[in-house]
Amino acid sequence: MKSGLLCSEHKGPSLFLVVENMVRLFGNEYNITNPALTSHTKSTKASENEEGWEAMIGVIRVLTTEDTKVLEQHGKLLEETYGLPVVSKCIPDQPLGIYDGETEAIAVPKIVELGKRMESEGCTVLVISCAADPAIGPLRDSVSVPVIGAGSAAAYAALSMGRPVGVLGITEEAPAVIRDLLGDKLVRYTRPEGVTNTTDLMTPAGREKAVEAARSLLDAGTKVIVFACTGFSTIGLAAVLRSELHVPVVDAVEAEGLFASHYYKQLDDVREPN
Repeated sequence: MKSGLLCSEHKGPSLFLVVENMVRLFGNEYNITNPALTSHTKSTKASENEEGWEAMIGVIRVLTTEDTKVLEQHGKLLEETYGLPVVSKCIPDQPLGIYDGETEAIAVPKIVELGKRMESEGCTVLVISCAADPAIGPLRDSVSVPVIGAGSAAAYAALSMGRPVGVLGITEEAPAVIRDLLGDKLVRYTRPEGVTNTTDLMTPAGREKAVEAARSLLDAGTKVIVFACTGFSTIGLAAVLRSELHVPVVDAVEAEGLFASHYYKQLDDVREPN
Protein backbone atom coordinates (compact mmCIF):
# COMPACT_ATOMS: atom_id res chain seq x y z
CA MET A 1 0.00 0.00 0.00
CA LYS A 2 1.30 3.44 -0.87
CA SER A 3 1.15 6.36 1.53
CA GLY A 4 0.46 10.08 1.35
CA LEU A 5 2.21 12.86 3.23
CA LEU A 6 -0.44 13.20 5.93
CA CYS A 7 -1.50 9.61 5.95
CA SER A 8 -0.82 6.19 4.60
CA GLU A 9 -2.85 5.17 3.02
CA HIS A 10 -9.31 -9.34 -16.74
CA LYS A 11 -11.69 -8.54 -18.04
CA GLY A 12 -15.26 -8.42 -16.74
CA PRO A 13 -15.64 -10.28 -13.42
CA SER A 14 -16.90 -13.86 -13.46
CA LEU A 15 -20.16 -14.87 -11.82
CA PHE A 16 -18.25 -16.72 -9.10
CA LEU A 17 -16.18 -13.62 -8.34
CA VAL A 18 -19.31 -11.48 -8.04
CA VAL A 19 -20.90 -14.03 -5.68
CA GLU A 20 -17.69 -14.26 -3.66
CA ASN A 21 -17.61 -10.50 -3.18
CA MET A 22 -21.25 -10.47 -2.05
CA VAL A 23 -20.48 -13.21 0.49
CA ARG A 24 -17.61 -11.09 1.79
CA LEU A 25 -19.87 -8.04 2.01
CA PHE A 26 -22.88 -9.54 3.78
CA GLY A 27 -21.41 -12.61 5.44
CA ASN A 28 -22.17 -16.13 4.25
CA GLU A 29 -25.80 -16.07 5.38
CA TYR A 30 -26.84 -18.61 2.77
CA ASN A 31 -23.94 -21.04 3.37
CA ILE A 32 -22.61 -20.76 -0.17
CA THR A 33 -19.89 -23.38 -0.50
CA ASN A 34 -18.99 -23.43 -4.20
CA PRO A 35 -15.28 -24.33 -4.36
CA ALA A 36 -14.69 -21.43 -6.73
CA LEU A 37 -15.28 -19.11 -3.78
CA THR A 38 -12.33 -20.48 -1.87
CA SER A 39 -9.93 -20.98 -4.76
CA HIS A 40 -9.95 -17.42 -6.04
CA THR A 41 -6.47 -15.90 -5.68
CA LYS A 42 -6.32 -12.18 -5.11
CA SER A 43 -3.50 -9.96 -6.32
CA THR A 44 -2.57 -6.41 -5.41
CA LYS A 45 -0.51 -5.95 -8.55
CA ALA A 46 -1.83 -2.95 -10.46
CA SER A 47 -3.24 -3.48 -13.93
CA GLU A 48 -0.74 -2.43 -16.57
CA ASN A 49 -1.15 -2.11 -20.31
CA GLU A 50 1.44 -2.46 -23.04
CA GLU A 51 2.50 1.17 -22.68
CA GLY A 52 3.21 0.67 -18.99
CA TRP A 53 0.13 2.57 -17.75
CA GLU A 54 -0.68 1.48 -14.21
CA ALA A 55 -4.15 1.51 -12.68
CA MET A 56 -4.65 2.40 -9.02
CA ILE A 57 -7.59 2.93 -6.67
CA GLY A 58 -7.33 6.24 -4.82
CA VAL A 59 -8.95 6.21 -1.37
CA ILE A 60 -9.75 9.61 0.12
CA ARG A 61 -9.91 9.65 3.91
CA VAL A 62 -11.72 12.50 5.67
CA LEU A 63 -10.16 11.80 9.07
CA THR A 64 -6.80 13.41 9.74
CA THR A 65 -4.52 11.41 12.02
CA GLU A 66 -0.88 10.43 12.29
CA ASP A 67 -1.76 6.93 13.50
CA THR A 68 -0.58 4.82 10.58
CA LYS A 69 -2.68 1.80 11.55
CA VAL A 70 -5.88 3.84 11.60
CA LEU A 71 -5.06 5.63 8.38
CA GLU A 72 -4.27 2.45 6.51
CA GLN A 73 -7.34 0.55 7.73
CA HIS A 74 -9.71 1.27 4.84
CA GLY A 75 -7.15 0.75 2.10
CA LYS A 76 -5.92 -2.41 3.78
CA LEU A 77 -9.47 -3.75 3.88
CA LEU A 78 -9.91 -3.13 0.13
CA GLU A 79 -6.58 -4.77 -0.63
CA GLU A 80 -7.28 -7.84 1.49
CA THR A 81 -10.93 -8.28 0.52
CA TYR A 82 -10.84 -7.52 -3.20
CA GLY A 83 -7.17 -7.65 -4.16
CA LEU A 84 -7.18 -4.00 -5.19
CA PRO A 85 -4.02 -1.90 -5.52
CA VAL A 86 -4.69 1.12 -3.32
CA VAL A 87 -3.12 4.46 -2.55
CA SER A 88 -4.75 6.29 0.38
CA LYS A 89 -4.46 9.94 1.30
CA CYS A 90 -6.36 12.13 3.71
CA ILE A 91 -7.49 15.72 3.90
CA PRO A 92 -5.72 17.99 6.39
CA ASP A 93 -6.84 19.58 9.65
CA GLN A 94 -9.88 17.43 10.47
CA PRO A 95 -8.78 15.21 13.38
CA LEU A 96 -12.41 14.37 14.23
CA GLY A 97 -13.39 13.71 10.62
CA ILE A 98 -16.87 14.69 9.40
CA TYR A 99 -19.68 14.48 11.93
CA ASP A 100 -22.12 17.31 11.07
CA GLY A 101 -23.04 19.77 8.34
CA GLU A 102 -20.42 22.30 9.33
CA THR A 103 -17.50 19.87 9.27
CA GLU A 104 -18.75 18.47 5.96
CA ALA A 105 -18.86 21.93 4.39
CA ILE A 106 -15.32 22.63 5.57
CA ALA A 107 -14.15 19.32 4.09
CA VAL A 108 -15.67 19.73 0.61
CA PRO A 109 -12.97 21.89 -1.01
CA LYS A 110 -10.25 19.79 0.61
CA ILE A 111 -11.73 16.60 -0.83
CA VAL A 112 -12.01 18.12 -4.31
CA GLU A 113 -8.44 19.37 -4.25
CA LEU A 114 -7.09 16.06 -2.99
CA GLY A 115 -9.09 14.09 -5.55
CA LYS A 116 -7.80 16.22 -8.41
CA ARG A 117 -4.24 15.71 -7.20
CA MET A 118 -4.69 11.96 -6.88
CA GLU A 119 -6.04 11.76 -10.43
CA SER A 120 -3.01 13.69 -11.67
CA GLU A 121 -0.79 11.21 -9.85
CA GLY A 122 -2.34 8.27 -11.73
CA CYS A 123 -5.41 7.12 -9.79
CA THR A 124 -7.97 5.66 -12.19
CA VAL A 125 -10.83 5.26 -9.70
CA LEU A 126 -11.41 7.52 -6.68
CA VAL A 127 -13.25 6.46 -3.52
CA ILE A 128 -14.53 8.94 -0.94
CA SER A 129 -14.34 6.77 2.15
CA CYS A 130 -17.05 8.53 4.13
CA ALA A 131 -20.68 7.44 4.39
CA ALA A 132 -22.03 10.96 3.85
CA ASP A 133 -20.54 10.98 0.32
CA PRO A 134 -19.16 14.49 0.96
CA ALA A 135 -18.16 16.49 -2.13
CA ILE A 136 -19.09 13.64 -4.48
CA GLY A 137 -20.87 15.93 -6.93
CA PRO A 138 -18.17 18.64 -7.08
CA LEU A 139 -15.42 16.04 -7.30
CA ARG A 140 -17.13 14.19 -10.14
CA ASP A 141 -17.40 17.53 -11.94
CA SER A 142 -13.68 18.16 -11.39
CA VAL A 143 -12.10 14.86 -12.49
CA SER A 144 -12.39 12.53 -15.47
CA VAL A 145 -12.20 9.25 -13.52
CA PRO A 146 -15.08 7.47 -11.72
CA VAL A 147 -15.79 8.60 -8.15
CA ILE A 148 -17.45 6.16 -5.72
CA GLY A 149 -19.00 7.22 -2.42
CA ALA A 150 -19.12 4.90 0.58
CA GLY A 151 -22.65 5.94 1.56
CA SER A 152 -24.35 5.41 -1.79
CA ALA A 153 -22.40 2.18 -2.30
CA ALA A 154 -23.62 0.86 1.05
CA ALA A 155 -27.23 1.83 0.35
CA TYR A 156 -27.25 0.19 -3.09
CA ALA A 157 -25.69 -2.96 -1.64
CA ALA A 158 -28.35 -3.11 1.09
CA LEU A 159 -31.16 -2.64 -1.42
CA SER A 160 -29.93 -5.67 -3.32
CA MET A 161 -30.98 -7.79 -0.34
CA GLY A 162 -34.62 -6.68 -0.61
CA ARG A 163 -35.09 -6.76 3.16
CA PRO A 164 -35.87 -4.23 5.94
CA VAL A 165 -32.79 -2.13 6.68
CA GLY A 166 -31.54 -0.58 9.88
CA VAL A 167 -28.84 2.08 9.73
CA LEU A 168 -26.15 2.60 12.35
CA GLY A 169 -24.29 5.91 12.37
CA ILE A 170 -22.79 8.65 14.52
CA THR A 171 -24.81 11.72 13.44
CA GLU A 172 -28.24 12.86 14.61
CA GLU A 173 -29.82 11.61 11.38
CA ALA A 174 -28.81 9.10 8.75
CA PRO A 175 -26.79 10.71 5.95
CA ALA A 176 -29.17 12.09 3.33
CA VAL A 177 -27.70 9.97 0.54
CA ILE A 178 -28.37 6.75 2.47
CA ARG A 179 -31.79 7.85 3.71
CA ASP A 180 -32.96 8.92 0.26
CA LEU A 181 -31.73 5.80 -1.53
CA LEU A 182 -33.17 3.33 0.99
CA GLY A 183 -36.60 4.98 0.98
CA ASP A 184 -39.26 2.79 2.56
CA LYS A 185 -36.77 -0.03 3.13
CA LEU A 186 -35.32 2.02 6.00
CA VAL A 187 -36.85 0.74 9.24
CA ARG A 188 -34.87 2.69 11.77
CA TYR A 189 -31.74 4.77 12.27
CA THR A 190 -29.77 4.90 15.50
CA ARG A 191 -26.40 5.91 16.84
CA PRO A 192 -24.47 4.51 19.81
CA GLU A 193 -25.06 6.34 23.06
CA GLY A 194 -22.32 8.88 23.76
CA VAL A 195 -20.76 8.61 20.31
CA THR A 196 -20.64 11.86 18.36
CA ASN A 197 -17.56 11.48 16.17
CA THR A 198 -15.30 8.79 14.74
CA THR A 199 -12.72 8.92 17.51
CA ASP A 200 -15.39 8.06 20.10
CA LEU A 201 -15.68 4.64 18.44
CA MET A 202 -12.03 3.85 19.11
CA THR A 203 -12.61 3.31 22.83
CA PRO A 204 -13.85 0.16 24.60
CA ALA A 205 -16.98 2.03 25.69
CA GLY A 206 -17.64 3.21 22.14
CA ARG A 207 -17.41 -0.31 20.75
CA GLU A 208 -19.71 -1.68 23.47
CA LYS A 209 -22.32 1.02 22.81
CA ALA A 210 -22.14 0.29 19.09
CA VAL A 211 -23.06 -3.35 19.66
CA GLU A 212 -25.93 -2.30 21.94
CA ALA A 213 -27.22 0.08 19.29
CA ALA A 214 -27.10 -2.68 16.68
CA ARG A 215 -29.18 -4.93 18.94
CA SER A 216 -31.82 -2.20 19.15
CA LEU A 217 -32.06 -2.16 15.35
CA LEU A 218 -32.85 -5.88 15.35
CA ASP A 219 -35.51 -5.34 18.00
CA ALA A 220 -37.13 -2.82 15.63
CA GLY A 221 -37.44 -5.39 12.85
CA THR A 222 -34.22 -4.83 10.96
CA LYS A 223 -33.01 -7.73 8.79
CA VAL A 224 -29.93 -5.99 7.35
CA ILE A 225 -27.69 -3.46 9.11
CA VAL A 226 -25.95 -0.70 7.15
CA PHE A 227 -23.04 1.26 8.56
CA ALA A 228 -23.50 4.99 8.02
CA CYS A 229 -20.01 5.71 9.31
CA THR A 230 -16.78 4.27 7.97
CA GLY A 231 -15.38 4.48 11.50
CA PHE A 232 -17.21 1.23 12.22
CA SER A 233 -14.92 -0.36 9.65
CA THR A 234 -11.89 1.00 11.45
CA ILE A 235 -12.87 -0.84 14.64
CA GLY A 236 -13.86 -4.04 12.82
CA LEU A 237 -17.46 -3.94 14.02
CA ALA A 238 -18.98 -5.83 11.06
CA ALA A 239 -17.29 -9.10 11.99
CA VAL A 240 -18.45 -8.74 15.60
CA LEU A 241 -22.09 -8.16 14.63
CA ARG A 242 -22.13 -10.96 12.06
CA SER A 243 -20.74 -13.36 14.63
CA GLU A 244 -22.68 -12.27 17.71
CA LEU A 245 -26.00 -11.11 16.22
CA HIS A 246 -26.05 -13.37 13.13
CA VAL A 247 -27.27 -10.57 10.87
CA PRO A 248 -26.06 -9.45 7.42
CA VAL A 249 -24.04 -6.27 7.74
CA VAL A 250 -23.22 -3.84 4.95
CA ASP A 251 -19.90 -2.30 5.93
CA ALA A 252 -19.61 0.96 3.97
CA VAL A 253 -15.91 0.43 3.25
CA GLU A 254 -16.51 -3.10 2.01
CA ALA A 255 -19.35 -1.74 -0.15
CA GLU A 256 -17.21 0.97 -1.73
CA GLY A 257 -14.62 -1.70 -2.45
CA LEU A 258 -17.23 -3.93 -4.09
CA PHE A 259 -18.12 -1.21 -6.60
CA ALA A 260 -14.52 -0.10 -7.07
CA SER A 261 -13.52 -3.71 -7.72
CA HIS A 262 -16.26 -4.15 -10.31
CA TYR A 263 -15.04 -1.13 -12.27
CA TYR A 264 -11.33 -1.77 -11.77
CA LYS A 265 -11.53 -5.25 -13.27
CA GLN A 266 -12.91 -3.71 -16.48
CA LEU A 267 -10.38 -0.89 -16.87
CA ASP A 268 -8.51 -2.49 -19.74
CA ASP A 269 -11.78 -2.69 -21.69
CA VAL A 270 -13.34 0.68 -20.91
CA ARG A 271 -10.33 2.99 -20.74
CA GLU A 272 -10.28 5.32 -23.71
CA PRO A 273 -7.12 5.16 -25.88
CA ASN A 274 -4.75 8.11 -25.80
